[in-house]
Amino acid sequence: DLQAEIIHSTAEKVFQEKGATVEYMVGTMIEIPRAALVADKIAETAEFFSFGTNDLTQMTFGYSRDDAGKFLPIYLQKNILKEDPFQILDQEGVGQLVQIGTERGRSTRPKLKVGICGEHGGEPTSVKFCARVGMNYVSCSPFRVPIARVAAAQAAIEAK
Repeated sequence: DLQAEIIHSTAEKVFQEKGATVEYMVGTMIEIPRAALVADKIAETAEFFSFGTNDLTQMTFGYSRDDAGKFLPIYLQKNILKEDPFQILDQEGVGQLVQIGTERGRSTRPKLKVGICGEHGGEPTSVKFCARVGMNYVSCSPFRVPIARVAAAQAAIEAK
């Protein structure tokens, strides 16, 4: 609430100084597991959630992205993990947190805008997962935008 008040008062000052207004929303990044679990409380103030799945993956697995390159290839080779969770969203763990956060957030604010940002937003199976859990958008690096658009279109067709 405090951060939202600061944002709104600052915006109001700028609007008065410039003599113009723009519509805006105040939201938050969900990047730690606890935030997903208490999303109903966060949604009392936040008008949108953007799940930072790179950091959420890091926090959920307890892996540092910087160090993962040293051991993830071994984990993949030995089938400890099926896929690199920094490339393809881990739907069993991180995905559950995303789904729980989305559901709990919308239990408080039914029209809550929800999406993800990070490299998962441009990976086809991750984009399809986002569509299945009812996200409104994905965000990714520019070179992945065409991939994300095709995956989103496929998800929409598959949902019919």
